[in-house]
Amino acid sequence: MAEQQPADRDKAQPTEKKAPAPKRKSSWKGKFFVFIILVLVLLIPAVFLLKYVKPNEFGIKVVKIGFKRGVHEKIYPPGLHIVLPFSMEEMEKLPKDIQILELTNHPEQATKGARTEKAAHIQTSDGFYVDVDVSILYRIVDPYKVFTIIGPGELYESNGIVPHAEPRLKDALGELTTEEFYNSPLRVEKTEAAKKMLNENLNPMGIHVEHVLVRYFTYSEEIQRNIEEKKLKDQLVFKNQAEARAAVEEAALKKIVQEGKAAVDVQLEKGRAYATRRNAEKDLYARKKKAEADLEVKLAEAEKIRLKNEALSGTGAERLVGLKMADAFKGLDVIVLPSDGPAGVNPLDLDNALKLFDVRKGGAK
Repeated sequence: MAEQQPADRDKAQPTEKKAPAPKRKSSWKGKFFVFIILVLVLLIPAVFLLKYVKPNEFGIKVVKIGFKRGVHEKIYPPGLHIVLPFSMEEMEKLPKDIQILELTNHPEQATKGARTEKAAHIQTSDGFYVDVDVSILYRIVDPYKVFTIIGPGELYESNGIVPHAEPRLKDALGELTTEEFYNSPLRVEKTEAAKKMLNENLNPMGIHVEHVLVRYFTYSEEIQRNIEEKKLKDQLVFKNQAEARAAVEEAALKKIVQEGKAAVDVQLEKGRAYATRRNAEKDLYARKKKAEADLEVKLAEAEKIRLKNEALSGTGAERLVGLKMADAFKGLDVIVLPSDGPAGVNPLDLDNALKLFDVRKGGAK
């Protein structure tokens, strides 16, 4: 038993060496902590050094401390860009997409995200006032000019497009009279002129106006009522004139229709007369040919009788008559004829029979 105790001690020693396992666990935690520290060391400068420019934005760097102080002309595209912290450098941003300025007295109806101002109050060329709701679509084409001439942030709206919008609209649309505002082509022409004037003012600042759209306009109630009454009267005059022109055109149409019908009737009569004449000619021709045919037939029949008579008057006629009489007496069993006197008939006396039937000259009729 005493010899086995050392062996048991030796077996127990390996179990004591496995005890440092918890030290490995603490080492893994230490490495993870170091990794977190490194990530923070790298991430915190990145957060302070990198600025993100969105896809619909221009980036403009402003250096406040350093050798290249001022606004850089380089325009930074969308993405991450290095900017020194602690107010040494700043990344200003301006919108790249289409911007909307709406001049309206009904801001609740304006486009979402649009800058809204009061409707343009315009005096017409004949001295009346009209409130015009206008939508101006524009965009920044040179952010460096906008930033250096107008200013950063949203100053391109308050100091750029807004101060020029209503004056240019007054210059262009103010040339219209009260009634000409209802003339759509003329109104569009004047809005194009307003857009041209706005671009002349704003292009040097880096802003370009894409469209100027007049949505609707309103006069004062009294003026509106007078205009509507005048328009109704004008429409009534136009209606009467249109009806008069329609009546004239209808009369002309009826005349044309009647003339057409008369021409058709004349042509139909001509056609019927032609058909009657042709039918008469056809009947005449048919009767003529039929008469000629009948004449030919009659002449042929007369010729036949003549030839027959001529044949019967020849030498062989007596024999032919005898044969015919023989056929006539054929089938008679008994015949009683007077044989004496002037009317006596002797069937055997052929010469007397020929004279009796007027075949030979000298016979009794």
